[in-house]
Amino acid sequence: MRKHTLLILLLSLFFPLVVVAQKDDKHNKYDKYLEQKVPENWVIDDAIFEQTLPVDDKWWQKFNDTLLDSIIVIAIDNNYSVLMAMDRMRAAKYALAEAKGAWSPSFELELGWLREQTSGNTSADPQDVLTYSSGQIAMSWEIDIFGTIRNRVRAEKATYNVTKQEYNAAMVSLCAQVATAYFNLREMQQEYEVTERNVKMQWEMVNITQKRYEAGLVSKLDVAQALSSYYSSKSSIPSIEASIIKYANALGVLLGMYPEEIRALVSQPRPLPEYIEPIGVGIPANLLMRRPDIREAEYQIAAQAAELGVTRAEYWPSVYVNGNIGFASHDFNKLFNHKSLTYEIAPTLTWTFFQGTQNLQAVRQQKALLDEYIKQFNYDVLNAVQEVDVAINAYKNSIKQIVALREVVNQGKKTYDLSVDLYKQGLSPFQNVLDAQQSLLEYENSLTEAQGNSLIYLVQLYQSLGGGWGSDK
Repeated sequence: MRKHTLLILLLSLFFPLVVVAQKDDKHNKYDKYLEQKVPENWVIDDAIFEQTLPVDDKWWQKFNDTLLDSIIVIAIDNNYSVLMAMDRMRAAKYALAEAKGAWSPSFELELGWLREQTSGNTSADPQDVLTYSSGQIAMSWEIDIFGTIRNRVRAEKATYNVTKQEYNAAMVSLCAQVATAYFNLREMQQEYEVTERNVKMQWEMVNITQKRYEAGLVSKLDVAQALSSYYSSKSSIPSIEASIIKYANALGVLLGMYPEEIRALVSQPRPLPEYIEPIGVGIPANLLMRRPDIREAEYQIAAQAAELGVTRAEYWPSVYVNGNIGFASHDFNKLFNHKSLTYEIAPTLTWTFFQGTQNLQAVRQQKALLDEYIKQFNYDVLNAVQEVDVAINAYKNSIKQIVALREVVNQGKKTYDLSVDLYKQGLSPFQNVLDAQQSLLEYENSLTEAQGNSLIYLVQLYQSLGGGWGSDK
């Protein structure tokens, strides 16, 4: 009776602890760990930015490019980095479930049968045959009085949340990488078209100089210069084609596709998207709660804090309830008779109350790691604010550059047309035509490059704002 009373008392202490331990932990706000105050607003003096709500997750749809939308969907389904992040998240989920299993008792079933015959020639006792049947269920249960299991569960839960944010970060990075490679590809395709167009114009000038030479109006030098300019521009086409293949293959890796498949998908040139519209950049506090790396750093702190709790719990005793119940009998027919009942209840307490300074040093080690994670968190916050600020200014200045280069291109076309007209009339040397040709090609390529860079800066801005994937998918 005393043993049953002790068992009931231990169980009554244990179940409230289980209920408390299984409640969801409240996730601490990031400002608990901040060492520096986050700016209340971005310093923006441009109408293309609005400090309203954070950017939409599917920011790439704003470019109105259906092919870009399609390949991002393909990348999400097939990218190996994302798939590996998903596997890590699943493994962490199972580890959390395993840790929670420590709250429950473990049971072991043991069944046995023995037949034994003794020798009649080794002693004065007569030869004897002994049979023995047994069956029992053994139980072992750790009572989590001092929070060892509870802190382990907290650590695994935080680790699981870390893997979720790693998955989100992989998704954000993937979408940004796909968009960047795609815009680089479109930029090179547009440069190819610009170069092809200028090569045709230069070939027309070769014909004009040839006719004027045949008419005796100019020297052979004009023809040679026209041909040199033509072949010089034409020689740049293979390197552009190589860049197109390079970016197409980069897309293929991101999409989990082989070169032939991705080239067939993106071989048809498309113009670069025109995107100069107001962009909602949100406020810094919203940014911090969006970015997966910030959340990951915060969950790392929570996981390490729980590990510190596990280490501190080593100072205290561990309480177990062990026991078994079963039947044993020499006569199998009487195995389940009430007289064959056997049981054992053995509450135990183990306490390593002195181990030198090992526990103390272990606690100090875990505390040092916690301090490291807090500093990493503050670094990530500071880095996030700087990334957004750099991206905002890069995109803003790229827009100004595009506006200026468009005017340069317009003036370059007028200069080229005028130089050709004057050359045909014999009022200007051919060198002016060559200079105008080369400048126009340079201006148009610079404009194309600036347009591509502007889109990439915008992608970087969206990425730095934490856009690209939901927070807790």
